[in-house]
Amino acid sequence: MKCKYILFFVILFTGCQQKRAVQTSFYFWKTVYQNNAVEQSYLKHFGSNKLFVRILDVDSDIDGKISPVAPVKFKDHIPKQLEIVPVVFIVNEVLKEISQAEIKELAANIVQFVTVKVKQAGKASYRELQLDCDWTATTRANYFQLLKEIKKQLGNNIISSTLRLHQLKNQEKSGIPPADKVLLMCYNMGNLRKYGTQNSILDVQELKKYAGQNLGYYPMPIDVALPLFSWAVVFRNRNYAGISKRLKLANLQTGAQFSKMPHGLYRANTDLPEFGLYKNDEIRFEASKFEDIKQSAFYLDKHLSAKPLNLLFYHLDEQTLDNFKIHELEEIKYILH
Repeated sequence: MKCKYILFFVILFTGCQQKRAVQTSFYFWKTVYQNNAVEQSYLKHFGSNKLFVRILDVDSDIDGKISPVAPVKFKDHIPKQLEIVPVVFIVNEVLKEISQAEIKELAANIVQFVTVKVKQAGKASYRELQLDCDWTATTRANYFQLLKEIKKQLGNNIISSTLRLHQLKNQEKSGIPPADKVLLMCYNMGNLRKYGTQNSILDVQELKKYAGQNLGYYPMPIDVALPLFSWAVVFRNRNYAGISKRLKLANLQTGAQFSKMPHGLYRANTDLPEFGLYKNDEIRFEASKFEDIKQSAFYLDKHLSAKPLNLLFYHLDEQTLDNFKIHELEEIKYILH
């Protein structure tokens, strides 16, 4: 009888120690693809076999016509060992007033455009297409129909959809996209436009408000993306004025161009057209901090199922990666393993 109890506890213990298979990859979200030694070294180090490449944005032009915006240009071919996963970002407003005929046309145009770009990347084909859209209750039906039309075009290809935290939590309003899998974006979770000192990129407490048991019970495979990026949020007369993409923390902390204000804000002491700033503009510098990413990973690990997981970091960029040591990203992967 004693041996049976021992066997039971051994089985229970080994069951609790079950590991989740984690494949690590990166988003590439720049408008020009060029092979970079540092970026390629990260892909090789993590044994990445996929690269998720933003191909284009879909938005309306000044005449209201749905058009491709800022498509990626390939100066180099993507290395042979990497499979390309094309990603198409769709501006939500495009889907608000669109007919069924226009949805079919848009699906065909997206597939055609992506196919051409994939060949420019040096690949004969692709196995997965990802659609990125912050759909809402008012655009849900049209976005879901677009996914279905693209699936018809691509047949056996995998169709994945990004998933925001509010879409994860509010499943009754947001619905479950008719895709083969989803990728949860664990960033951009705060109010970017709100004046103050919060971090709108990653806030562990905000993550806990939206995720939880919704992760383990989501009715399709779910992957996860975590942020590595930073940005400078600009306020003019305490009103949101945009993001200064060229402005780095070092610019804010050195020289006489900026003054440090209380609570970590900075003020421009003069007009700075190279950064798109006017005198007295206030800047909130936000960054993805390793400790926050780590705590997010611990939280996600508790609630995700034990199924294999694709972990994506946003994004593959030498300057961005320079803010993290490889062992730190390894630790994030290990936590989710």
